Amino acid sequence: MYLDVDWVRDLCLSFPSATEQVTWGIDLTFRISGKIFAVTVLEPAKVWLSFKCSPENFADLTERAGIIPAPYMVRAQWVALETKDALPKEELAGLLRESYNLVFAKLSKKTREALVQARGHGTRRKPVSRKLKPRKRS
Repeated sequence: MYLDVDWVRDLCLSFPSATEQVTWGIDLTFRISGKIFAVTVLEPAKVWLSFKCSPENFADLTERAGIIPAPYMVRAQWVALETKDALPKEELAGLLRESYNLVFAKLSKKTREALVQARGHGTRRKPVSRKLKPRKRS
């Protein structure tokens, strides 16, 4: 499968409570509770995708061809992919999930709990019984 904005969008929005927002005019950002965990471009640019990673992965990834420390986000340990073939699809999917998890973990405890609770109120509700019980008359 060809890696493109639609693939990244579908994957990132599959994460619980993830949202998207166009920022800076040409970038599509993916967020959890307002905090960005990935950015892709909507127009040609020097890099096509950036995301947060662990310190270990940051060191490993930035040694690979086509992957650089993300401009302005080096201290936060973000990497930027210069080409769409810099990483295999499966590895990239795992790294985007890791980015989501890292950002989620930095949210306040109250926010994390609210997001987890909101997930539990999804489509798996018990159906409401439509049968009415007869009232007892006194």
